[in-house]
Amino acid sequence: MAKKAKVSFVCEACGYDASKWHGRCPGCNAWNSFVEYKAPAGPKGNSGVSRRGRGEGLRQAVPITEVEMQDVARVPLGIGEFDRVLGGGVVPGGLVLIGGEPGVGKSTLLLTAAYRLAQAGQRTLYVSAEESAVQTKMRAERLDALDEKLLLLPETDMDVIWAAVEKERPRALIVDSVQTVFVPDVPSAPGSVNQVREVCSRLMQLAKVRGVSTFVVGHVTKDGAIAGPRTLEHMVDTVLQFESTRQGPYRVLRSHKNRFGSTNELAVFEMRGDGLREVDNPSAFFLAERPAGKPGSVVGSVIEGSRPVLVEVQGLCVEAPFGQPRRTTLGFDSTRCALLAAVLERACGLSVQGQDLFVNIAGGVQVNETAADLPVALSIASSLKNRPVDDGLVCFGEVGLSGEIRGVFRAEERLREIRDLGFSRALVPAAGADRLDVPDGLVLLPVKTLDEALEAAFD
Repeated sequence: MAKKAKVSFVCEACGYDASKWHGRCPGCNAWNSFVEYKAPAGPKGNSGVSRRGRGEGLRQAVPITEVEMQDVARVPLGIGEFDRVLGGGVVPGGLVLIGGEPGVGKSTLLLTAAYRLAQAGQRTLYVSAEESAVQTKMRAERLDALDEKLLLLPETDMDVIWAAVEKERPRALIVDSVQTVFVPDVPSAPGSVNQVREVCSRLMQLAKVRGVSTFVVGHVTKDGAIAGPRTLEHMVDTVLQFESTRQGPYRVLRSHKNRFGSTNELAVFEMRGDGLREVDNPSAFFLAERPAGKPGSVVGSVIEGSRPVLVEVQGLCVEAPFGQPRRTTLGFDSTRCALLAAVLERACGLSVQGQDLFVNIAGGVQVNETAADLPVALSIASSLKNRPVDDGLVCFGEVGLSGEIRGVFRAEERLREIRDLGFSRALVPAAGADRLDVPDGLVLLPVKTLDEALEAAFD
């Protein structure tokens, strides 16, 4: 006899599980975020508990030193930027979740990846749960992505998908999307918390047991977060976000979680009529529309994952019309911006108390490392003085509270990228500058304090 299904309430924002409904989540303080969740009913009795108690048929704990290592070969997708964000390719049995707003190109990216895998001899199953077989083939013809090893299944029933994987034995599985697939045994509509959690759980079992590399498309909310319970992101191995930028056809792929690689990687694509094209040099993309000779514009060098990238930092200072000045940032931490403004006032004598400060990282990139402190400070000073910085100058360095310029890691790689992009001067921290291998044609300007940096930048 079947046991009665257990009813609980789950927060859609953080995944907090409660026995009763709450207006405000105790875990993340979100309002009206609880939805009802019914766990699938199981067989009556405690046979599973007694079996665990006797230890029958279960794995035994072993010392970690005795665990045998296995070499796991990654499977390259044939899309260089995509492979780099994943950490060199997809891991067999890995579960990857890709989110993004409607029309950004998630299906285009994954269909292209499926075709490249099929070309490499990897049998790939593409499950189209939102489009018919004819619609998917029309997109494949436009992308020139037709191959006999690329199998297409227009289906929303998870049981049918499981049976197809058992029959076809693909090396890779793509499900587009998880919100439209349902499990018949779960009594709720597709896209609900119950269905999304159960579908993702079965896909995870399928990936781990059969060793199938699985990609899952997830819808996003109006705030840009992946729709569904937060446990969805905890269950998968990798979470990628596919975003459109403010510069038309360009798309940015970011890694927010990766158990098998870096979470700081970034890839840039250009959307064309025949599909996505990789942008091999993101620095040139971010600096493409930089204005020449304008105050407040400074080029900085930051590390995104495994490579240095040059970005344009824009600063704007205007007299505050009200008593409380604002500190507004896009792509940079607002708290750190306020800190740099205080250092400029205290250590350099620049009056920014009555100024509204606006800092923007052009191109839609999010900068998190402290090496962006120096270009942000220079952009604010440039706008405040109404004096442009030399167009051939690039800078990087961390700014301390007393105005000192601290060293950052991977300086030589940054210098090579600066020289490759045609810049002639580099403003760098003085610590360790004498040991750097400076590329030919690049003038190094080592500075110890923010005062020295301002003098060198406006010389």
